[in-house]
Amino acid sequence: MKKYMFLGLMMLLISSCAQKEVITRDAQYPKMYEERPLTIAVMPPINQTNHVEAKDYFYTTLYTPLCEKGYYVYSPMMTMEMFQAESAYDAEMFLEGDLSQFRNVLGADAAMFTIIKSWNRNKVAGSLTAGVEYILRSTKTGETLYHREGLISLDTSVNSNNGGLLGALVDLAATAITTSATDKVEAGRRCTRFVLSDMPEGKYGLNYDKDQKMAAGSSYVRAVVR
Repeated sequence: MKKYMFLGLMMLLISSCAQKEVITRDAQYPKMYEERPLTIAVMPPINQTNHVEAKDYFYTTLYTPLCEKGYYVYSPMMTMEMFQAESAYDAEMFLEGDLSQFRNVLGADAAMFTIIKSWNRNKVAGSLTAGVEYILRSTKTGETLYHREGLISLDTSVNSNNGGLLGALVDLAATAITTSATDKVEAGRRCTRFVLSDMPEGKYGLNYDKDQKMAAGSSYVRAVVR
């Protein structure tokens, strides 16, 4: 009898350890639900890579995914002149600084900062890999409302299912062409959409004020998307 009880307790322990604790969005991002930001200013990305052009083209990729999450987002093209005039194009200066001017001038409730940590294109393997950190800060309190980092690989490989060496060579050539032709902006958008997938929705989203108990993702996510 004791033997069966011991086995039962062991199975229960293993089962409980196997189950991962689900963290809800209101528990992970409480400040988002407290402040309920409506408008977001997209700050110029902080580029830590050797690709100088990454900052400019990634800047334009943030607008659409944030709009899709239900927020009013100030057009990056419209705010660019203001950022340059206010020396805000170097977002590093404001990452941990006072953001009140963006609230006073633009009326923005929050500012989205991004740090591009890696951007690699592999033509042979057929992939584009972007490592980006996302930080949403309140312009009212300076608090961090949302923070998540992702290392996302966009799979651009081609598989024609043609067997043999010739088929493999054809697929390899097609993969190289596809990877070279993949638009950098679209790759950036897919990365942003994936990482921000657990971001609480804004006022214009279908799940606004309904997603508190939905599962939140880990603070760091690594994935391959197509």
